[in-house]
Amino acid sequence: MYDIEEFSAIINAPESAILAVGKIMKKPVVTENDEIAVRPMMKMTLSCDHRVIDGALGARFLRRIKQLLEDPIEMLI
Repeated sequence: MYDIEEFSAIINAPESAILAVGKIMKKPVVTENDEIAVRPMMKMTLSCDHRVIDGALGARFLRRIKQLLEDPIEMLI
């Protein structure tokens, strides 16, 4: 939408967290077979109020979002 690759969102009261999502870009990656392939990649940044949300919980949240985006059929199961 705004052609932004990556950014950090600022938490506004009374929010406890905010997710910043960058644009999808094609990037070279090494596959499981040690081959180079072009894949769509996107950067996400989670800003948390650590008085409310522990950083480890935020990391688990991001990992789960990553799993769902990489395998969206899980959302239907």
